Amino acid sequence: MTEPEETVETYDVVVIGAGPGGEVLADRAAHAGLSVAVVEDGAVGGACSYTACVPSKALLRPGAALASARAVDGARQSVTGPPEPEAVLARRDRFTGRGDDSGQAAWLTAAGATLVRGRGRLDGERRVRVTATDGATRVLRAGRAVVLATGSEPVMPDIDGLDRIGVWTSERATTADAVPDRLVVVGGGVVACETATAWRSLGAEVTLLVRGRALLSDWEPCAGEEIARGLTGLGIGVRFGVTALAAARDADTGEVSVTTDDGGVLRCDELLVAVGRRPRTAGLGLEDVVPGHPASAPAGLPVDDTGRVTSVPGGWLYAIGDVSGRSHLTHLAKYQARACAAALAADAGRPAAVGSWQPGTVRAAAAQAVFTLPEAASVGLTERAARQAGFTVRTAEYRTDDVAGAALHADGYRGHAKLVVDAERRVVLGCTLTGPMATELIHTATVAVAGEVPLDRLWHAVPAFPTVSEIWLRLLEAYGL
Repeated sequence: MTEPEETVETYDVVVIGAGPGGEVLADRAAHAGLSVAVVEDGAVGGACSYTACVPSKALLRPGAALASARAVDGARQSVTGPPEPEAVLARRDRFTGRGDDSGQAAWLTAAGATLVRGRGRLDGERRVRVTATDGATRVLRAGRAVVLATGSEPVMPDIDGLDRIGVWTSERATTADAVPDRLVVVGGGVVACETATAWRSLGAEVTLLVRGRALLSDWEPCAGEEIARGLTGLGIGVRFGVTALAAARDADTGEVSVTTDDGGVLRCDELLVAVGRRPRTAGLGLEDVVPGHPASAPAGLPVDDTGRVTSVPGGWLYAIGDVSGRSHLTHLAKYQARACAAALAADAGRPAAVGSWQPGTVRAAAAQAVFTLPEAASVGLTERAARQAGFTVRTAEYRTDDVAGAALHADGYRGHAKLVVDAERRVVLGCTLTGPMATELIHTATVAVAGEVPLDRLWHAVPAFPTVSEIWLRLLEAYGL
């Protein structure tokens, strides 16, 4: 008896992953008149909506609001206590819906995409096999392209016993239902600094173990220095040059003990590991379609500015967002999604349907924001990266404290600004800001970097007085004519 022929459903575009990048790609491609199927085995909206950007900022905002009030005499006297943990957690849950994706799933369908629930795996050229939770399978064929938008996953360091104690990752740290009395955080990057700040503001005793000698080691040194000062000021223990070797949880008390390479033992209620993320590629079947690519790799897929995977013959496979390895930023994933959709629309002869977007004509400038106390934000190249790239570099630095608008914004305002300039072309290559409002102020620098605005023109962008934005005038003065 012969097996029945397998049914294959055909769409112009098949997207694996319904996070921010996958959602935007599906919306834009459908808007261009392409048929789109989106495969998702988790929640539509991805980690950003439920376990990353949104809940972390919801946890951080109450503490920041109180700190802002305490920094202004006259308002300070009205602050009577710390954030109320139950109310903070309830507000976070209102934003995340505790993982309920019904609203975003409905939006995706209304945008014109077909949502296919299950785990997607490449099953040959332009084919995706989807396995549902009940084991049922279906095959989707992409007439034009398969787009990978599977995001990233936490990196787990080599710490003995880590896999046996129920360790927190960033996902658990943003969704916990109670404040731990004692929290140890392993890491010194953005996630480590933000989660340490959030849980400390809710009353936890927090210790940060940093293997290196600085926080945010890929940033300008001033950012890590200012954040370290801020964390210490909040009462967070920051220990540099310390590596966690082993961890164990007491079966009776639930207490976690963390052994470090300096011979010490830390005891806590929860251990958070936040040492980085890697592209989520395992189980996608990449080894069958990408020449020389292992089943799982720490680096992302090599892509061009439209997201096309350059090593795949035929140009049918695309990757956007974290899985492309370019940057683990939600807003950059959305940017890449728009570029990818524009390329797909153009290939289909429908470029007008997505507007005048021209991917690849400029290098994207995507800001990074850290919502600690103080805040830090950056865009473009650091001085070190610019010099390594071969630019002739000049820099300008200025204490934001000395700007009149900053002094009015907060008593004891403390902040730092650094500008990295291509001295030959006299355009801004990068900018780093710290201090209150840094995450909002950075977009001015983003426009300058993306637009390659000459310094001679920036002199004529006159900031309002008295605002913190006057820092731009001071940076230009520090740079000189």
